[in-house]
Amino acid sequence: MPLHIVRNDITTMKVDAIVNAAKESLLGGGGVDGAIHRAAGPDLLKECRTLGGCKTGQAKITKGYRLPAKYVIHTVGPVWRGGGHGERELLISAYRSSLELGLAHDCQTVAFPLISSGVYGYPKDQALKVAVDTIGDFLLAHDMTVYLVIFDRDAYTIGGKLYSDIEAYIDDRYVDAHTDDRAEQRRRAVTFQTAASAPEEEALWEPAARGAEPASLDEALSRLDESFSQMLLRKISERGITDAQCYKKANIDRKLFSKIRSDIHYKPSKPTAMAFAVALELPLEEAREMLQKAGFAFSHASKFDIIVEYFIAHHNYNIFEINEALFAFDQSLLGG
Repeated sequence: MPLHIVRNDITTMKVDAIVNAAKESLLGGGGVDGAIHRAAGPDLLKECRTLGGCKTGQAKITKGYRLPAKYVIHTVGPVWRGGGHGERELLISAYRSSLELGLAHDCQTVAFPLISSGVYGYPKDQALKVAVDTIGDFLLAHDMTVYLVIFDRDAYTIGGKLYSDIEAYIDDRYVDAHTDDRAEQRRRAVTFQTAASAPEEEALWEPAARGAEPASLDEALSRLDESFSQMLLRKISERGITDAQCYKKANIDRKLFSKIRSDIHYKPSKPTAMAFAVALELPLEEAREMLQKAGFAFSHASKFDIIVEYFIAHHNYNIFEINEALFAFDQSLLGG
């Protein structure tokens, strides 16, 4: 099931469990830890006193008390000491231990803060990458919806070089789309409409557009009226992957995938269609074709489209990394 990056107060999240970035004593503190204890009330501290503390990289669970969440999973992240003292491994362990504990208690929804990125000093871009990679790997093997809760956008950052590269990519394309005079915009619109209304046989045989070529003329003709759902299922078969592998890589909920599979005429949202193109690791031209089947097109008038295009053009099909970048640029996320 999906990983969502959201801006919220974790103490208000209506989920099965929230994760507390705790100290080894488990007796409360500042930041997220203090906020969770204040919101849960004094009974949380009473239960924590019975747990005997928690080692760095491990996790323990309590009731949620006054919180909307049923449980609080307390985990201890590492203090940043330059990166050469096993901090990354301990941070991965903190996330995995929390996820496994949630799974053991039948939690379907879990919300995390960005562990160790506050007073513990873990660089925020590195902390974010560890969180997204670790949670993403876990979700490929388990059905759970996970929220990575960012309280303040100023406390959120992706790697400086990646941000700069994407920003430059956007500038090269987005600015042109918004600085054309009206006559040029009309000319481009007419050009696009003409291309879109051209016989589909022409698009079908564009040399750069195809992965698996149709085996016969009949097969090629059958694809002309292919729906989004039909194209998706064909591509899954061509890639030799299972449905579950596809919808998990697309960050899509199983129930939504079932709707798409069962309804030949299903029209997905643009983020959903793009998510499947990413999950199937389609080259840019095939991604455009899949988007067109859903009734959309890549547009350089949209930062969302340009950012996704950037990752596809650079052959990076990690949907969680793409969503990191989309969130950083205040765009909608791919998938569920």
